[in-house]
Amino acid sequence: MAEKKTMYYNDYLQLDAILTAQNPESFKPGNEPAHDEMLFIIIHQAYELWFKQILFELDFIMSIFKKEKIDDNSEDLNLVRHRLNRIIKILELLTQQVTLLETMTPLDFLEFRNLLIPASGFQSVQFRLIEARLGLQMDHRFNKNYYKRTNEGGFDEKDFNILNETEDTVSLLSLINKWLERMPFFENDLWKNYQSQFPLTDHLHPFWSDYRQIYENGLNEKEAKRINDFDAIFFNNENSATDERPIEKPLFSAEAMRAALFIMLYRDFPVFQTSYQILDALIETDHQLANWRHKHLDMVRRMIGMRIGTGNTSGRGYLESALNSHYIFRDIAGLATFLIERKNLPKLPADLIRKLSYSN
Repeated sequence: MAEKKTMYYNDYLQLDAILTAQNPESFKPGNEPAHDEMLFIIIHQAYELWFKQILFELDFIMSIFKKEKIDDNSEDLNLVRHRLNRIIKILELLTQQVTLLETMTPLDFLEFRNLLIPASGFQSVQFRLIEARLGLQMDHRFNKNYYKRTNEGGFDEKDFNILNETEDTVSLLSLINKWLERMPFFENDLWKNYQSQFPLTDHLHPFWSDYRQIYENGLNEKEAKRINDFDAIFFNNENSATDERPIEKPLFSAEAMRAALFIMLYRDFPVFQTSYQILDALIETDHQLANWRHKHLDMVRRMIGMRIGTGNTSGRGYLESALNSHYIFRDIAGLATFLIERKNLPKLPADLIRKLSYSN
């Protein structure tokens, strides 16, 4: 019987495959070797490895939110928070990696740039999958026609089909929306002893009737029309239109937006602490993606100026527009618009406070 081979570092990490995966085009016969192409390849391979880890973390996070019932006081949400924070740290690292790429000068890049055409970072399927799984919809992408091409600079047929299939499946944004909609804390029996501060507004829950009035009272003259945004976002009141409509239609439902705002307002209660940190992590994920895009944009400006990208995109113009439009959880970030001072928060009824505090 053959003796079982002991685990060996090189074999465990499959270093033979990894360390022989760098094959610079400029090193091939007939070309002038460009020293910095090795750096360029290794950095982008490292990006793809970290993208793989982000997708791995997203698979876990989405598996939790796909459950029929989620216990907000279980380890599930704590693990979701932990995995999201790991994604944030990875994104921070990816931004830092750009500074290493910047040790390559524009002239260094020009030594091998033309050999890359028509390949480009735009064709990173894993990054597109990250965006799609998070919830970036095709209609909200800058120049969405870029993403639906299989000609030079676009995707090959296999990757094109993978991206289309992913975009047709449920996203993290959709799952978060359903999770928020299930929040039970507006059940009538928990509010039977609530003391309203103002006359009730027709068709509104007593809490939201009061909150709306408090919010409106706190707006200054220049902000007064924000109450129309409030009605449109949190109550689907499209008839509240003025010259100042919400900038964009929310991707979250009005019910989910109310739940998210309530969590932000009362996040100091134990039952909401993890939920609030998850919402904050989603905002930070968007922020870190924007940081990475911005750093990438600065690097491209420095490297190629106003030239088009190797994949036939507009280069700097594409990156700049994507930076401004590819925010996924903008609705959650925008909740800060509708906060009020802590001292003015409606006093919650005792029955609800007991439930939020895990007390008997």
